[in-house]
Amino acid sequence: MKIAIVGTGYVGLVSGTCFAEMGTDVFCVDVNEEKIANLNKGILPIYEPGLEEMVLRNKEAGRLHFVTDLSSCLNEVEVVFSAVGTPPDEDGSADLRYVLEVARTVGRYMEKHLLIVTKSTVPVGTARKVRQVIQEELDKRHSSLTFDVASNPEFLKEGAAIKDFMSPDRIVVGVESDRARELMTRLYRPFLLNNFRVIFMDVPSAEMTKYAANAMLATRISFMNDIANLCEIVGADVNMVRKGIGSDIRIGHRFLYPGCGYGGSCFPKDVKALIKTASKHGYPMRILQAVEEVNESQKSILFRKLQQHIGDLQGKRIAIWGLAFKPETDDMREAPSLVVIRKLLEAGCQVVAFDPEAMDEARRRLGNEIDYAKDMYDAVVDAEALLLLTEWKVFRLPSWAAIHKLMARPLVIDGRNIYDMVEMQEYGFEYYCIGR
Repeated sequence: MKIAIVGTGYVGLVSGTCFAEMGTDVFCVDVNEEKIANLNKGILPIYEPGLEEMVLRNKEAGRLHFVTDLSSCLNEVEVVFSAVGTPPDEDGSADLRYVLEVARTVGRYMEKHLLIVTKSTVPVGTARKVRQVIQEELDKRHSSLTFDVASNPEFLKEGAAIKDFMSPDRIVVGVESDRARELMTRLYRPFLLNNFRVIFMDVPSAEMTKYAANAMLATRISFMNDIANLCEIVGADVNMVRKGIGSDIRIGHRFLYPGCGYGGSCFPKDVKALIKTASKHGYPMRILQAVEEVNESQKSILFRKLQQHIGDLQGKRIAIWGLAFKPETDDMREAPSLVVIRKLLEAGCQVVAFDPEAMDEARRRLGNEIDYAKDMYDAVVDAEALLLLTEWKVFRLPSWAAIHKLMARPLVIDGRNIYDMVEMQEYGFEYYCIGR
């Protein structure tokens, strides 16, 4: 089976590579010539554990191809996945220009029946627009060719994307015809031989499912951050509260960890887009509006704690551990670190940072506004405070005795609650976290 995936960003590259791993012949298409040239050399645009080895293996096997022109492979494939970006417009709605451009190209150059599948996160009604654009292009050619449109939203977690794709807990597919359903079944059956967990539904429901899933997870995070902030005020321990409510099988333990806010390419964008979609239909998403407000405030909580315990920050050297929005990725989109760093710089601080994977991305975004440490210990030299923003494994069990000697003031503010409060105090640190 041959397929094309348009867009070699996070979703497109991971999806294409995993399909190739299962024996599918995959054309990954991107208009960015430099990116495609690099991929053909084995240079990846993103960091994801295990992805580089899988790309190289499948490229060597001849199952994974990287091209810049969709029309060059369009009529070799049965399915075209659209995995291009849907960045937020200024008003928060999803920008569909790239999705519709893919549809336009398909309509211009297709010469046989195709299934066009939207894998990008798109608002409800996008498949209808895709169908309309393709049909308009066919009509211009006076072509009677037929096609199907489907929705197959992704549910990949950065840092665990390959496992999520290769062993999914479910696959959501919105279809309009038996032919499309049969094609998608054939494509995904190798991943689910023992337990076929594809949930077929209508296309609008599939489009909504992606937004609803991310909005629910974002809601749990903001809810726990709100609870954590109240715990601090009333003298409760949010870790105990989390364990207590998480043991309720109706609630569960996942996404109940308080911290310094969520970021990344999905939650912030998708919450905004869902709020905007509802607004266009005259319905206010009051809970999600609060979720977004809590999250934006939470991104500044470490800065507020630092001000509370140091006071005037002018000229203070502040160390930061963790720049990526989460571990096992170099993605800094909407990362809390960017908010904290901006506030520290505005307060006159000297900022020195370290992240195991996101240093190049930080340099691209921040230039020489901050200092970049060679490792986690170099970051804390002469620092008057250490702020932990990303819970990388390498940060979990450092030599606190060495760090105590290196810092100008042994003050640690833990934005992910990964350290033991009593132990930190025994090491001689002023230690503060979230919700305790």
